[in-house]
Amino acid sequence: MMPFNYVRAQSPAHAAAQAANTSGAKFIAGGTNLLDLMKLEIETPFSLIDLSGLSLDRIEPTSEGGLKIGALVRNTDLAADPRVREHYGVLSRALLAGASGQLRNMATTAGNLLQRTRCPYFYDTNQACNKRKPGSGCSAIDGVTRQLGIIGVSQACIATHPSDMAVAMRLLDAKVETVRPDGTTRTIAIADLHRLPGNTPNIETTLSPGELITAVTLPKPLGGSHVYQKVRDRASYAFALVSVAAVIQKDGSGRVALGGVAHKPWRVESADSLMAKGASAVTEVLLSGATPTHENAFKITLVERTLASVMAQAREQA
Repeated sequence: MMPFNYVRAQSPAHAAAQAANTSGAKFIAGGTNLLDLMKLEIETPFSLIDLSGLSLDRIEPTSEGGLKIGALVRNTDLAADPRVREHYGVLSRALLAGASGQLRNMATTAGNLLQRTRCPYFYDTNQACNKRKPGSGCSAIDGVTRQLGIIGVSQACIATHPSDMAVAMRLLDAKVETVRPDGTTRTIAIADLHRLPGNTPNIETTLSPGELITAVTLPKPLGGSHVYQKVRDRASYAFALVSVAAVIQKDGSGRVALGGVAHKPWRVESADSLMAKGASAVTEVLLSGATPTHENAFKITLVERTLASVMAQAREQA
């Protein structure tokens, strides 16, 4: 691990200003992803700005009837919160499907949203990776692609976003609150937080340099049956080949989002109107324009069958 300086943030605005004014600075909270990347020297920050002392670890009701989740709320605490379990069950289930109990005890809400891809070519510093070293190429495209993206990909990158929580947040139309280095704040729709790779897969979000996530807000509850189903190669310690998050009402209407298929949590709102017509119709719209490789083309069928299973579970719950 490369040597680095350490700064303890005094406030969110102080943290953002420090990050903007220090070349090579990174925020650290739980550190469950960043520290691994530092050990491999994929991330080599000059300075770490520790957020753990900030008062961003609360879950509070909003005036609109939703919930405000502090950026430092641990995944375990969020999944176990009675309000989340009762009204946002898909989020609780998604969190429990991710990582291990030990990691969930440390991982934070903002850190989960901002975790980096688990593409093996990103982690292998002997391989070309535009995400790790812009302009170097993408070894994944002509490599082993079974785990990688099938839609929204580019000639520069076919990596997928690894978060389960982010898929549920996208389904729920969450909003991300931030503070910028000049102290101003803004709100970003979760749909606009993560970027598709295009020609710059190293730029993964729409956050500006130094901008710090302070909270995520959920709108008022949707009701209906909440289901999160994750398909992976083994029952634990594995990222999704495909995951499906859905909220389905008694009349068959609802909404759906996917994980494991794209560079960001994947949702196509126009597909929601087809929920009552069945999994095949929804999948056709969700994955319209997909460009899988010969190794991961099975994901299209897997999405359809997993969504059919999710719909069946919703009917049983109803």
